[in-house]
Amino acid sequence: MNRREMIKKTGAAAVGATVLGLPVGALAQESSSNSTKPRKRMKVLAIGAHPDDPETCCGGTMCLLTEAGHEVVCVYLTRGEAGIAGKSHSEAAAIRVVESENACKVTGARHIFMSQVDGNTEVNLERYKEMRELIDRENPDIVMTHWPLDGHRDHACCGILVMDAWRRLDRRFKLFYFEAMSGTQSQLFHPTHWVNIESVLERKHEACNCHVSQEMDEIYHWHKTMEHFRGLECRCEAAEAFVQHIDALPTLL
Repeated sequence: MNRREMIKKTGAAAVGATVLGLPVGALAQESSSNSTKPRKRMKVLAIGAHPDDPETCCGGTMCLLTEAGHEVVCVYLTRGEAGIAGKSHSEAAAIRVVESENACKVTGARHIFMSQVDGNTEVNLERYKEMRELIDRENPDIVMTHWPLDGHRDHACCGILVMDAWRRLDRRFKLFYFEAMSGTQSQLFHPTHWVNIESVLERKHEACNCHVSQEMDEIYHWHKTMEHFRGLECRCEAAEAFVQHIDALPTLL
């Protein structure tokens, strides 16, 4: 085994055993010395501002988790109403909802559409309540969403709403932020976790390409660069990166 093969193997092993703390791989059963018992099925929400955000930002991670038997729910804050030039909001929303449904068939996720409007998202008491109630109702183990320091207002709004829900629900689920076109959109993003997505890369790209109206062939080059760069950081060919939000409580002396 040469040095490149050794690095690739050890890197994949280190990342592949778990995904954001959830076990993956041969997940259906957990063996002990005397018996084999089912592992607990966990629930993960991937909350994006627009149709295609969860797929492009954490699609590989979603595929790994559903492949492992965990439940993944894609939550879209908007229906992408402003996302197709020359189409009315209602026309664009109808097209993008179908595209999202097709993408979820590829990733194996269930989908939920919220009530905000693309390009006109809000952060106020009503919207805080809406997000909190949705997450409370779904009762996830993990939530993945936008990094709040983002140049796209819809992305930033989404991250802020989820962060508030996490705090008001007593931090009962793990919160991870994903990046979107770092440098152009996400700012000051320094990962705490990486997920090796080599084994599901084609499936992720298939899910992204379901969003035909977004001319994914033209814009995905940015995401491919991110996948490769994050892969270099964790010594594999392609990866997705996350920041885990951990509130440190002060120590009183």
